[in-house]
Amino acid sequence: MARFRLSDLNPEQLEAVYHETGPMLILAGAGTGKTRTITARIAWLISQGEDPAKMLAVTFTNKAAREMKERIAGMVDPAEARAVTASTFHALCLRILRADATRLGYKANFSIFDEGDQMGLIKKIITRVSAKDEKLDPNLAKNMISKAKNNRWPVPEDEESLVGTVYRRYEEELRALNAMDFDDLLGKAVLLLDDHPEVREKWRERVKFLMVDEFQDTNALQLDLVGLLASGSPPNVCVVGDDDQSIYGWRGAEVSNILEFEKHFPDPRIIRLEQNYRSTNAILGAANRLIKNNPRRRGKNLWSPKEGGEPVRVIAVPDDRKEAEFVVQEIAAHRDSDRAPWEHFAVIYRMNAQSRLLESNLRQHKIPYRLVGGKSFFERREIKDITAYMTVLLNPEDDQTLLRIVNTPPRGIGATTVELALAFSIERDLSLFEALRHPDYLGTCTRRAAGAIASFVDEIGAARIRVGTPGVDAEAIVSELLTECGYIEDLKRSCKTPEEALNREGNVKEMLRALGEHSRRSGNSSNPLQSFLDEISLDREREEDKDDDNRGVTLITMHAAKGLEFPHVYLVGVEDGLLPHERSKTEGTVDEERRLFYVGITRAMKSLVITWCRNRMKFGSAMHCRPSPFLDELQGENVEMENYEEIMSRPMEEEDVVAQFAKLRAQLAGS
Repeated sequence: MARFRLSDLNPEQLEAVYHETGPMLILAGAGTGKTRTITARIAWLISQGEDPAKMLAVTFTNKAAREMKERIAGMVDPAEARAVTASTFHALCLRILRADATRLGYKANFSIFDEGDQMGLIKKIITRVSAKDEKLDPNLAKNMISKAKNNRWPVPEDEESLVGTVYRRYEEELRALNAMDFDDLLGKAVLLLDDHPEVREKWRERVKFLMVDEFQDTNALQLDLVGLLASGSPPNVCVVGDDDQSIYGWRGAEVSNILEFEKHFPDPRIIRLEQNYRSTNAILGAANRLIKNNPRRRGKNLWSPKEGGEPVRVIAVPDDRKEAEFVVQEIAAHRDSDRAPWEHFAVIYRMNAQSRLLESNLRQHKIPYRLVGGKSFFERREIKDITAYMTVLLNPEDDQTLLRIVNTPPRGIGATTVELALAFSIERDLSLFEALRHPDYLGTCTRRAAGAIASFVDEIGAARIRVGTPGVDAEAIVSELLTECGYIEDLKRSCKTPEEALNREGNVKEMLRALGEHSRRSGNSSNPLQSFLDEISLDREREEDKDDDNRGVTLITMHAAKGLEFPHVYLVGVEDGLLPHERSKTEGTVDEERRLFYVGITRAMKSLVITWCRNRMKFGSAMHCRPSPFLDELQGENVEMENYEEIMSRPMEEEDVVAQFAKLRAQLAGS
């Protein structure tokens, strides 16, 4: 029988648990125990004799679905727990389609195209249907097709535009192959339930209680699916979400789904979970003051019964280099004084490119770290490309590195041409670069390929001569080479979203800036480019030597941090133009940027430090920055405004001096 207790739930959570029939909206603020509430509700319904096989909980990730099932398994009989369905939207739609896809003209064994399959098919179609003077980026085509499917736009019947033609042919090819892509799983399931009442009634009969997690992240198609599955009169649909944490508008999420819930499901019970189990009142007060500035929201006021807590610190620093140094030193000092494990610390930022200086400083201080929601800066594709260009400028005999850049960006040196050059180099015992310059090899190439090879070899050769000249600006030489060959423009074209293009371009600029800074630090070094590459190699080696369990300080973007929590949080780069992002002002999405900042703040459990820079390096030069307007909004009780210069000029406390001497003695004893 039931093995769960309701005594540890607060009154609002209990109200949600005891709700029996009809629509219900649970507005669950950050850290208010939404998963505990929804699983307790399922367990309570089962204890009241409801059939667990008729309960469906829909989530966005497999991890969330597994966690829900595990929690339920700890509350009710194992057989009853297994009968409850906890599933992602896509997995649920696949089940619906496997049973009845024949009604839409598909065989039941239809295949599912993943992203690689999609791109392969789209590229093939573009090649087939485009005229010689027409160009269409496959990533752009894929994104437009995805947007059209998620908005239920009809497939174009004419061939007036290239992208419309590609979309129509793509759909025809998928149908001929008895295949669907991931967007189809949602779209076709909704179509099936919408157009076939008998299928809809069959599923409604199976789903007496429907629960949807993270409802603020649903798009229009997912809302349609929920409406089609909800059974009962009134329907027994319970959604859990927080409009203040709706941060995925750029990928189709509709915050209006939760703001206008009553329009879709009339007369719902609305329950607000406001008691926070994560953060101190100092942190919650700042978060509440910030988010109340969003005009279109459902009011909530998070609070904690726990008294005390450190004040939130907002610190102005001179520039992003000082910012990274300061944050890493603060983490080290905090850890020394509190004996807290490294895993208790997180640095959260708006853009991936901001991790580079943090990574470098953490490595310098030999502090373990893990990068969540992205690759290490030095392992990103564009950084490996730039490193390869630099390496070839120093050593064109490195065949493996040359292969990476010989047709990156595309310059008319195709795979067959390269294969023949490799074969020639092996036959003549030459490096690949020597083979590309050899008259005998060039004589076997077409005139077009030979011309492309000659241009590439000349570009590299000219840049090599300049790099080898003492006292030159290595950063400028590499930057000019990348611009002239069209690398950055090609990189941006290959990105799926404007956000990704901006991030990747920012990473390239950050790498070039690091080279420039290294050159200036090196002074009269005979070859700053070589010493810079040596430094990167050592950094990579240290990265590979890190523990396999990947423990340490967490570096993470605000988007990736949603749903996580850390005792000590540092929010960096809170400047106008970065947060809110400059683009949000023209696109009218500043409210979503404020929600993003709110998500970052509410990750902190015990302490929160927010930093902003007066100057930040952008596109190779120092740019003056202003503090984010959001910082004015969160000011109030338990928020301290500080600046770097004052902090650094304060005399050390006596206990800090003693601790520093003790640390120094320990280091000397160990040496």
